[in-house]
Amino acid sequence: MTSAKDYQQLLASVAYVADERLSLALSMASMLERPLLLEGEAGVGKTFVAQSVAKATSRSLIRLQCYEGLDAQQTIYEWNYQRQMLAIALAGKQGSALEQADLFSKDYLLERPLLQAIRQSEPPVLLIDEVDRADEEFEALLLEILSDFQVSIPEIGSLPAITKPLVIITSNGVRDISDALRRRCLFHHIDFPDIATELRIIQMQLPDCSLKLAQGVAAFVAALRKEDLIKIPGVAETLDWTAALIGLQIDDLADNLEQSYRTLVCLLKTRADQEQIPYPIYEKLVAGAS
Repeated sequence: MTSAKDYQQLLASVAYVADERLSLALSMASMLERPLLLEGEAGVGKTFVAQSVAKATSRSLIRLQCYEGLDAQQTIYEWNYQRQMLAIALAGKQGSALEQADLFSKDYLLERPLLQAIRQSEPPVLLIDEVDRADEEFEALLLEILSDFQVSIPEIGSLPAITKPLVIITSNGVRDISDALRRRCLFHHIDFPDIATELRIIQMQLPDCSLKLAQGVAAFVAALRKEDLIKIPGVAETLDWTAALIGLQIDDLADNLEQSYRTLVCLLKTRADQEQIPYPIYEKLVAGAS
């Protein structure tokens, strides 16, 4: 079993800053073999958690990106109809007949992410990303897999898990997740990082960044997130902005106000948000963050 402290150290080795609560949630999910539901606003780094865990533990990452209209053929399995038709044609030329059991066997089965994840010889990390963007019907497809770690295929029967993946499910809160799915998961809510945590993230992800610039960026972004914005900048935007500032050789926001103001295209991703932060407001936020 990987302890909470071990998870913190493993994630730190791949430049992910995990607090004690997230590390404990990952440890318990691993110990109990239960899915972990990560909820929070877009941009807080939920997907990056799964990617970092896979990298830190040397596991393969199987990702299922959710969207409206997902069904079993796209997520669990489907039959390779082309191969089946070729097999029927070949059997006809040879004057033989194929039984249904021959056509609907594992040889003609195409494994999609959910089935693929439980049929690995080494347990992968299964990321079910933005589950709230899929239909409620899709959640029903998940229940058997998340409860029993098996898939029922009418033509074959039940396919049990060879290994159990570490399942991480993310949600942006676009719609409510069903109680049935929540009951099968452990839960952790991820907030935007505080200034100290974001500073550590910048330093770990961009080691060439000076302490002065990293402190200024972390403080400014924290202040910016309190403004009335349509899309609050996430950690990825913070890192993009910092990298842009480094590239422009800006080491102090206050000493390069006009030039750094033009780089806000890295943080503000809608026209309304850009209009919400005119130069005087930017100047005021920088001064307050200094």
